[in-house]
Amino acid sequence: MPKGSQELTNARKDEIINACEKLYQTMNFRDITIKEIGNATSFTRTSVYNYFHTKEEIFLALMQREYELWTGELKKLREENDVMNKWTFAHKLAFSLSQRGTLLKLLSMNHYDMEEHSRMERLVEFKVAYGQALEEVRLCLMHFFPDMTDGDIHDFIYSFFPFMFGIYPYTSVTDKQREAMELAGVKYSFPTAYEITIAEVKRLLGI
Repeated sequence: MPKGSQELTNARKDEIINACEKLYQTMNFRDITIKEIGNATSFTRTSVYNYFHTKEEIFLALMQREYELWTGELKKLREENDVMNKWTFAHKLAFSLSQRGTLLKLLSMNHYDMEEHSRMERLVEFKVAYGQALEEVRLCLMHFFPDMTDGDIHDFIYSFFPFMFGIYPYTSVTDKQREAMELAGVKYSFPTAYEITIAEVKRLLGI
């Protein structure tokens, strides 16, 4: 067990977030409870409340971590490459996001309820991580495409980030949803997260 109160706190938070993420792989948000999450940890459900007051706070922390991991990947991409053409950047950005299935799934949820049922300090921590993701995408665009104007970069970011909210619903469908589309006579091809993302990035970059 880690020594020191802050180390213990961080370790307990990580264990709770990990338990939530594991449950979220097979269960939906509505059915996951604090009790379920507590049962998947090494300590009691009551102890969970020492770190998170609601399940929404736990999901918000999971999304915060996902943003932080994605931001780290983009930062590494920028720092390890001096130059990159638009097609390669589109591929790298699309691939990095396609590997963050949990983030894409969380983005498709109702953020209003999640944020409304979280304490201000938890919400601010999440917003910091979100802001860092926005900034890293901006830095990548500035780094690789110095000819882009501030307006071009602004337009890219505020088109791409809202677009991210719809990636999961359009690329991850259940058998029931697929059957319903067929019965409704709706002809639709189901792209992968990579395919739909690279198409959008290429469009935004004017490729």
